[in-house]
Amino acid sequence: MAVEIPKEYGFVVLVFVFYTFFNFWMAFQVGKARKRYKVPYPTLYAIESENKDAKLFNCIQRGHQNSLEVMPVFFALLLLGGVRYPVAATALGILYTVGRYFYFSGYSTGVPDNRLTLGRLSFFALLGLMVCTVSFGVHLLRG
Repeated sequence: MAVEIPKEYGFVVLVFVFYTFFNFWMAFQVGKARKRYKVPYPTLYAIESENKDAKLFNCIQRGHQNSLEVMPVFFALLLLGGVRYPVAATALGILYTVGRYFYFSGYSTGVPDNRLTLGRLSFFALLGLMVCTVSFGVHLLRG
């Protein structure tokens, strides 16, 4: 069975690239926080007994780290589900990215619960991408 990639898949590719730039932006924010709160490389997390700003830095670092942990799943679901449902995958990919922005920004306040205010949108978007990808897999199996 041949799989034809629709021209709208180009939007999926653009969301992929946009999220990559967004990831660079988050990394830059962590780098700025390292300088501001004096957390040198290769230290991943600041120690609260040694740094009065440890919790704030750690929240910024954790917001980016969590995004990195989920990124391979997001990319796989976006790229696979987008083959059959490029418009839906594009919309869900944009929603995921916006949700991740709010997740990171909320976490960066130093209050971990703030990450879920609008950040939870990313989880709903990921669920939608799972549905698209499962449907694509079932479609392939049915031939």
